[in-house]
Amino acid sequence: MFLKTSFTTLIVGVFVVYVLHTCWVMYGIVYTKPCDSPKSDKCILPFLAGNPKLQLSIYTALQPNAEGGHTLIHKEDLFDVNSKFERFVVNVSLPKKTRNNGTLYAMIFVHQAGVNPWQDQRKVHSVAQLTTYMVPKPAEISLISREDQTMQKRRDANPAPREGIGSGGASDHPTSHWRSRLTLNIVSDHFLFDRDYLPADVHRYLRVFQNGKKIVYLPLLFVDELSNRVKDLVINSTSKELPLTISYDSISLGRLRFWIHMQDAVYSLQQFGFTEKDADEIKGIFVDTNLYFLALTFFVAAFHLLFDFLAFKNDISFWKQKKSMVGMSSKAVLWRCFSTIVIVLYLFDEQTSLLVLIPAGIGSIIEVWKVKKAFKIQVSWKGGKPTFQYGKSDESERRTEEYDTLAMKYLSYLLYPLCIGGAVYALIFLRYKSWYSWLINSLVNGKLQP
Repeated sequence: MFLKTSFTTLIVGVFVVYVLHTCWVMYGIVYTKPCDSPKSDKCILPFLAGNPKLQLSIYTALQPNAEGGHTLIHKEDLFDVNSKFERFVVNVSLPKKTRNNGTLYAMIFVHQAGVNPWQDQRKVHSVAQLTTYMVPKPAEISLISREDQTMQKRRDANPAPREGIGSGGASDHPTSHWRSRLTLNIVSDHFLFDRDYLPADVHRYLRVFQNGKKIVYLPLLFVDELSNRVKDLVINSTSKELPLTISYDSISLGRLRFWIHMQDAVYSLQQFGFTEKDADEIKGIFVDTNLYFLALTFFVAAFHLLFDFLAFKNDISFWKQKKSMVGMSSKAVLWRCFSTIVIVLYLFDEQTSLLVLIPAGIGSIIEVWKVKKAFKIQVSWKGGKPTFQYGKSDESERRTEEYDTLAMKYLSYLLYPLCIGGAVYALIFLRYKSWYSWLINSLVNGKLQP
């Protein structure tokens, strides 16, 4: 006989399988099988094992594959891949096309010292985009004085206007923003790859050449896009030169593979409609957190997601079976529904990440359904129009409503002055993008004050 399995047990089982599968996948990303015999023809040897003299050269160009029209902005004559440096470059000139809302690329070369990178057959080449397109943040204004917060900041001490490159002012359309950081990594491990077990994620970064009977791979150069954060964007339409911070650090092979997968995941999310701000929040999870702490965070977040799901399930099961509102406040259910919708509107107005907005939206839908159950509302469709029918309350439910009304009456004596005072304070002293933003923020504060 088959044992009866509950839905909760099934979900917990799927969750455990998912966690174990994720651990196995992460282990496969971090661990790479090395070549057992260095003398075997299947081994791919590292070029760095011969301690070659290398040079780092960085150019800017309007096209990612242009051999002409490039400008040298930085070079390291004696480049040590095991070193770590951060250098501030102040002379990155913006071409006229870039200032007119165009794009600019950085062309990074790691090549043999003293050899022209365009002619070196044993160079490593990568391209990074120094500009990105994003809708400028609208200026916040005082709804009383109508004073633009951007202009106030400019008068206070910030001479740079918050505008897109060459946009001439705020716009609802994406404008070119300057990325002020360029982060480079090279794998310093002298790892021996096995041709039969070459990871697919590393394959596209691998550049090899034949050295006698041996195959040698050039340094693995990686441009860290995860380090490009929204807070580092420079928005200026007047300067012909903008600063660029060039950072370099060596990296292990396991960390490189992990970064490649995370970078590809962020790119995929952007293709599915995630904004630059959404992607930035995801980047912060990986960049600003230690990997071991990140692994712990993953398990905590996974269990938190499971417990949230079980809580939603139990809440729905409770309200689905409930037939009477005796001893429960229907007005509290209605107020909670209203508060949840206000929070969702606030998150939407603040352009919060979809990772937060979507669960909040699902929770608001559940709260609306609970209002329907609490007030015994029946919805029927006649002639394409909805018709609402309200159920009748019995004597016990009416007594509960009387006590509920009395409690809300006394609570309103404290609630209304606090809400009105908070709204007036926000109207006079704070700045918002619009009346809608002020209204939503006032409603959120009114929800939190009691």
